[in-house]
Amino acid sequence: MKYRGFLFDLDGTLVDSLPAVIRAWSLWGERQGIAAEEVLNFIHGKPAINSLRHFMAGQSEEAIQAEFLWLERLEAEDTQGVQAIPGAKMLLSTLNELQIPWAIVTSGSIPVAHARHKAAGLPMPEVFITAENIKLGKPNPEPYLLGAERLGLAATECVVVEDAPAGIIAGLEAGSAVVAVNAPLDAPRLKEVAWQVKTLEPLVVTQADNGTFTVSVKV
Repeated sequence: MKYRGFLFDLDGTLVDSLPAVIRAWSLWGERQGIAAEEVLNFIHGKPAINSLRHFMAGQSEEAIQAEFLWLERLEAEDTQGVQAIPGAKMLLSTLNELQIPWAIVTSGSIPVAHARHKAAGLPMPEVFITAENIKLGKPNPEPYLLGAERLGLAATECVVVEDAPAGIIAGLEAGSAVVAVNAPLDAPRLKEVAWQVKTLEPLVVTQADNGTFTVSVKV
């Protein structure tokens, strides 16, 4: 298959921010009297506000927004240990050299996403979709449909690169080919992805004709 663009998730896909995520959400769980394991098993790949509404069901929107701002500030300020996933910088540099359009499509908010992107030392994408740009978060396909649209492409012309089950579903529902990066083995619909890799290092992008490219995985 030939494609025209890439749509990358950020956390767990381009950036290893797991230690920071665990620290922030565990503190929030402690603050709310919710076990860290319960919180961490739910949040990955979803917008933070959606996770807060899940755990704070029945509480006022004012209370939820206050917790969101507390959590957002904590996550934006704590970038200790945040680093690029192996192969991320090389892959993005290759895409830039080949003039292949790519976007970051994250469930994170602007302060958190930009802080982690900067901490990892990644190049700036042409399009950066964050939680502020969307109404329906992953697993809804809206974020990836919007990312493709902002690149001037159809989602079916794009390769989505994801690690979280919610994001994998979003990419598949958008009609994109999906690369699953270190995804849980029990992730729903994992058999439908085009490629499964542990890091981005094995991914090979080969420029084809008419602005298209192919993707393969080094063995």
